[in-house]
Amino acid sequence: MATSVPTDRHSAAPPVTARTGPAPPRGTPLPVLVPALLLATLLSLVCAAGLGASGLTWTEVLHYLWAGLSGGAISPDEVPAYTIVWELRFPRAVLAAVVGAGLSAIGVAVQAMVRNALADPFVLGISSGAAVGANAVLLFGALGTLGVWALSTAAFVSALAAMSLVYIVARTPRGLTPLRLVLTGTALYYGFSAVTTFMVFAAERGEAARSAMMWLLGSLGGASWASLPIAAGAVLAGLAHLAWSARRLNALAMGDETAAALGVDAGRFRKELFVVCAAVTGAVVAVSGAIGFVGLMVPHAVRMLVGADHRRLLAVAPLLGALLLIWVDVLSRTVLAPVELPVGVLTAAVGVPCFVLLMRRNSYSFGGA
Repeated sequence: MATSVPTDRHSAAPPVTARTGPAPPRGTPLPVLVPALLLATLLSLVCAAGLGASGLTWTEVLHYLWAGLSGGAISPDEVPAYTIVWELRFPRAVLAAVVGAGLSAIGVAVQAMVRNALADPFVLGISSGAAVGANAVLLFGALGTLGVWALSTAAFVSALAAMSLVYIVARTPRGLTPLRLVLTGTALYYGFSAVTTFMVFAAERGEAARSAMMWLLGSLGGASWASLPIAAGAVLAGLAHLAWSARRLNALAMGDETAAALGVDAGRFRKELFVVCAAVTGAVVAVSGAIGFVGLMVPHAVRMLVGADHRRLLAVAPLLGALLLIWVDVLSRTVLAPVELPVGVLTAAVGVPCFVLLMRRNSYSFGGA
């Protein structure tokens, strides 16, 4: 029988049990919620492939999707419509789902790692570091020999460099502490942002500067089947690791002393989480730009649905994040068509009022209802 463990007085999370974690709140059962979200996500992928200005019927959209999935033949006069559905819209929708799932799951992990309700995947300065490499490609043609891979490669490499710098500055003989991680990541975020701003102003080509700003605000316009494998692989590996570490995340969210009492080496685990979060964030940002607010808002919304147990959070948050970003991306390319809005602008427009309403609920506090 599980025994109750007292809460660390410095922790913002509620008490949990040593073996089972926080008791789930009353509400939608997980066996109902997860399949419902999964079905909604799959249907949303199909809808995203069919919505746009091309005037295709749903019968045609389903036909082209089936042809793409099964390798079926299409007639020569169907090639343009097939290209729109299978080569442009559908990979973009899948990438939106991958990015949304990754940012939401990493948001859950980062908030537990630094025990801060305002933390999100970008609090470590990784996204702004990636922006330096991406801007070097967009504005000055760096790594031009890599062709279509230049942007993703530069963004990912500079993200890893930013991760290394944050780690070197933040670490102490006692390991990585939550406060030092937040302060170091925030300081370097502003430093990297200053570098990218200078690069934009120093660029001679106006169209290149516009592309750089579009990337900085988040965009899935460059999605293709070639850009999916690395991002999807990184997100799936990160999700698997976090799901395996859910019990340790429960302990870490309660404070280092309580984690130690439960047999979790908080310092070592925090280093492990830092590497996983930074790698996944770098891979995601490399293909989508800096899409904000998803990793901050979705974890809090999911806590209201399923409670603070990370086993439940990590089952629901990726699906809700994927669903959210699929529809945000649909809006970004259809609201002012043919002009495309940056995805980050819409995530903020949707996220800010939702987050304010969430915070106004008297029953909600960080860590659960």
